[in-house]
Amino acid sequence: MDIDTVRTAASDEAAERRREQRGWYFYDWACSVYSTSVLTVFLGPYLTSVAKRAADADGYVHPLGIPVRAGSFFAYSVSLSVIVAVLVMPLVGAAADRSGRKKPLLGAAAYVGAAATAGMFFLGGDRYLLGGALLVVANAAQSVAMMLYNSYLPQIAPPEERDAVSSRGWAFGYAAGSLVLVVNLALYLAHDSFGVSESMAVRICLASAGLWWGGFTLIPLLRLRDRPPAAREATARPDPTDPTDHADHADHADHADRTVRTAPGLRQLAATVRDMRRHPLTLSFLLAYLIYNDGIQTVISQASVYGSEELGLGQSTLIGAVLLVQVLAVAGALGMGRLARTYGAKRTILGSLAAWTLTLGAGYFLPAGAPVGFFLLAAAIGLVLGGSQALSRSLFSHLVPPGKEAEYFSAYEMSDRGMSWLGPLLFGITYQLTGSYRDAIISLVVFFVVGFLLLVRVPVRQAIGDAGNPVPEKI
Repeated sequence: MDIDTVRTAASDEAAERRREQRGWYFYDWACSVYSTSVLTVFLGPYLTSVAKRAADADGYVHPLGIPVRAGSFFAYSVSLSVIVAVLVMPLVGAAADRSGRKKPLLGAAAYVGAAATAGMFFLGGDRYLLGGALLVVANAAQSVAMMLYNSYLPQIAPPEERDAVSSRGWAFGYAAGSLVLVVNLALYLAHDSFGVSESMAVRICLASAGLWWGGFTLIPLLRLRDRPPAAREATARPDPTDPTDHADHADHADHADRTVRTAPGLRQLAATVRDMRRHPLTLSFLLAYLIYNDGIQTVISQASVYGSEELGLGQSTLIGAVLLVQVLAVAGALGMGRLARTYGAKRTILGSLAAWTLTLGAGYFLPAGAPVGFFLLAAAIGLVLGGSQALSRSLFSHLVPPGKEAEYFSAYEMSDRGMSWLGPLLFGITYQLTGSYRDAIISLVVFFVVGFLLLVRVPVRQAIGDAGNPVPEKI
């Protein structure tokens, strides 16, 4: 093969990779509107108001006969959605890796979530149970879809490109969130001019997020491609000089096969974790990530409730603050991606966790009815939000053994995009016990402190090598 042929083949491969990367970015463009307009801005305050209309004289609703303070119903619904996702994601991840058919699974999860979100148009009156059910379905489906989407990253980007590719994906998502929030804000503030009530305006915003999600999902489904399964070849091979290693390897593979065939949900998750025990440093990073990202996602999902219920801010102020977060998060994601080239992804993430801790401390002391302080808080969140998430995703992709991408990202995704369960649960319990959203928001500091301490202890270069991946120059 002559050198011109080699160059042409390399050029064609690079062009195909860039085309696939551009399609990959567009799933963030499609689904981030749900995370922004639905989960972060409208659904929390709106579902809380619906639950309050259905509450008894003591302020409690009674789903399945369980007394729940109306102000905690949204947080508990988010937590329940994660329990559902925990049961589904490991099965889907293992199936995707074993079959190599990620794209149809991604499409199915995305359109289930989009349909549930569009169905929020019918959330009116005191239908808090309908709202909770749709939230659980949409959040769980989004979690499954994001797990599959993230698992494409190590397949479409070589190690030296991953921080940049991951950061661009987040930037696309925040750009879409900003664009749609501008339209939402115009509709919400001028709903009388459009001849609709405030409640109807909110419901239109919720449903339109589902339509956006479903429509733009077509682009990545056209651009991304399935790859032959590689899990069996990529798993740790037995030492040919050690006959006991052959037996142990065979037993492990047979046990994994039987687990995938016969055990749903939690048992498949347990099988994934057992496989991760062969890569303890990967598991150590995942533990740190699950803890600090639990805090990040809870802040995102509960910020609007904190602003409306504790600080007494109006919906237009909350939308404006979240819009500010979206705009600054585009710059933050790209800027922190550049910082990672100089200081490495791990150090940049640690710096962002310190910034999150300081931001929560400042949020605790915000005076009620003062939108300027809330906007400053939103600006601080925006500058660190996208980068901390994008770099965590790209760093984890280096720690995943080849051929195990979807299975490992199923564990990763459990705490991503507002799907974490412990943070909302702690937030809801703290409010239920104290009646103070200030106490609820400051309780989340523990996630950032513990996550920071755990991440400091992870030797990421050794972890990447142990996973069988090349170590980038800067990590």
